[in-house]
Parts: sequence; C-alpha cells; structure tokens
Amino acid sequence: MADKDSRARVMIVDDHPIMRHGMAQLIDAQDDLTVCSWAGTATEALTAISGDQPELALLDISLPDRNGLELLKDIRVLHPEVKVLMVSMHDESLYAERALRAGARGYIMKEEAADKLIEAIHTILAGRIYVSGEMSARIIEMFSGNKGDSQSAPLSRLSDRELEVFEEIGRGKATREVAGMLGISARTVDAHRAHLKKKLGLKDGSELVRYAVRWVETGKLD
Repeated sequence: MADKDSRARVMIVDDHPIMRHGMAQLIDAQDDLTVCSWAGTATEALTAISGDQPELALLDISLPDRNGLELLKDIRVLHPEVKVLMVSMHDESLYAERALRAGARGYIMKEEAADKLIEAIHTILAGRIYVSGEMSARIIEMFSGNKGDSQSAPLSRLSDRELEVFEEIGRGKATREVAGMLGISARTVDAHRAHLKKKLGLKDGSELVRYAVRWVETGKLD
C-alpha cells in the first residue's frame, strides 16, 4: 500500500452525510487515494479547499447555500489547480455539458456503480476528461453540428442562472429568499420566474412550484 502522504488528495462536497461517508470509505480503500476533507455547503468547501489543498474535488450540483455550478466557477478562478468531478442525482443530459463548459473535468451520476466513480477519479487525475459513453457520443454529435434529442428536453432551454432559480424554487424558497441567496434583486427573480414559466410552458406560479419541487426531489420531471 502506498504511503498516505503520497496518495492523491480528494475533497468531497455533498450535503448528505451518508453519501459523504460512503464515498469517503470507497476512496480511502484505494491504495493511491485519500480523502483529505469534506464539506456540506459551498461556503465550507471554499474554506476547506484553501487549507487542505486537494488535487481533486468531488462536487455535488445541489448544495443548500449555492448551486454547485456556481461553486465550480469560483473554484476554477480561485484554485485553478484543483480538478473537479461533478457528482449528481440529476441526469447528465442536462448538466454534463454545462459542467464541462464551466471547467469541470468530468461528470458522473450518483446512481452509477462504485467502480465507475473510482474510474472517473483516476481518469481525471491522469489528465483526461470523464463522462459516460452515452454522453461522450452526444458531445461528439454536438460538435459535428447535430444537437441530438437532449436539446428538446424542457430544462435544456434554461440558462445556468434560470436553472439555479428553478432549483431554489423547488427547495421552497420565496422570491426574497432566492434574491438574497443569489445576490440579485427580487425584481430580477420575478423576471426569471416569468421566463421559466414561458420556457417550460407552465400556466402559473403554482404549476412552476410543483414542477420545480418534483425536479429537486427526484431529479426528473415525469
């Protein structure tokens, strides 16, 4: 077994203690990996990453204080040497491309088998990008000019900010709460809500809330 000091240092950012514990056990069981720290919020993550200097951060999309994509963007600016693997319950057809554009080195869904997570970590530490075979084929199609079927999915029409507002609505946040959390005005949140209803073909605010709650709870819309 490799000396612990020589193992690649991994940080886990996820607000579910059971998920953190499970991933930590899996990673620490590897000869060449060790978990150096964990965080349950974006704020905790930025503090931990400065002190613990991980080589790789496993980052959940859904965090209680900020959207994981926004945290990813901060990490890329503040700690460009840290590689990021997004780990989420949400379908990669919606988030993987956004995450890669924002600077992630890979994307994996939480439902994947444990060996796939370790494969993703090793792939990224080796300097390569990790996505599923299906997502890789889809990305190639997009570069070839064929956007594929994923672009017809309702949420793919949303901007990153609209998706962030949508998720906070699904978490039960009122307009002023969303505004305070995202650092924007209540009027801007209301404008985003109007755009969300139009883009998603929803008739009123109640339908938007139901739609958003279903997304947050299940990662699906149907």
